[in-house]
Amino acid sequence: MHIADILSHGVKTASFEFFPPQKDAGWESLFDSIRELEQLAPSFVSVTYGAGGSTRQRTNELVLRLRSQTSLDPVPHVTCVGHTKAEVQEILERYAAAGVSNILALRGDPPKDGTPSAGDFPHAADLVRFIRAFNESGRHPDPRGFGIGVAGFPEGHPETPNTLRLMDHLKAKVEAGADWICTQLFFDNRAFLDWSERCDLAGIRAPILAGVMPVLSTANLERMAELAACTQIPAKLMRALQRCDGDAEGVERVGIHWATQQCLELLDHGVAGIHFYTLNRSAATREIFRNLGLKTAASLR
Repeated sequence: MHIADILSHGVKTASFEFFPPQKDAGWESLFDSIRELEQLAPSFVSVTYGAGGSTRQRTNELVLRLRSQTSLDPVPHVTCVGHTKAEVQEILERYAAAGVSNILALRGDPPKDGTPSAGDFPHAADLVRFIRAFNESGRHPDPRGFGIGVAGFPEGHPETPNTLRLMDHLKAKVEAGADWICTQLFFDNRAFLDWSERCDLAGIRAPILAGVMPVLSTANLERMAELAACTQIPAKLMRALQRCDGDAEGVERVGIHWATQQCLELLDHGVAGIHFYTLNRSAATREIFRNLGLKTAASLR
């Protein structure tokens, strides 16, 4: 089912993100988490795609296993950095044949080893247009083809410090055919709510899903800062973490509490849905989800 169809019913979505394991031994642990989160009946789950397509095969394998071995609706990330049109065409045909209904279309990061990443898609909007053209070709079993999501960056993007230009980029993706927007993680709801207002002023009407990641450890927080370079850590959150004085359990409790309060406020402000960055772990995400008392739109599928 297209995510846009679920959102059109006005029911809040709750979704989870997974990433493919780097080693074969990681599959069992990942699927333990997936099985636990499956019980919550999320609206969908997304599957990441490594820098420069580095996890291409494993992403595909995870998506197909989710389709065949679980009740979950997988939404694969597809990035365009370093990819040719022929490569993306092959990816889309494989997912269409598997009955995948939605794609999260991203520009993506260049390979970490510095390998040249030139490809046929300079921008994510170009990838969105390509997927729309694929849809119109009739190669998908659904006559409408894939539903398309794109990324939003409430606190900015390191490669585009000009926030007006960044908003233009988002609008270009929506005008190219994106159905919905999923944001980068953030901890300060004020930044998200202000950005949402600016989207509205720019004429961007696509539904927005808010990306939330609970702090699970101090190392986890440092990793987040690396992955999302523009993400601001509010002083109030930092003080709460410092009071834990290195106690791992205390840090996790603070992270769960902060994310719960963050989600409640976002829902009170009418956000279309919450997208949880799980880091392939289930316990904290399950607790936050249950704290919200949220009923998802999974039953609409």
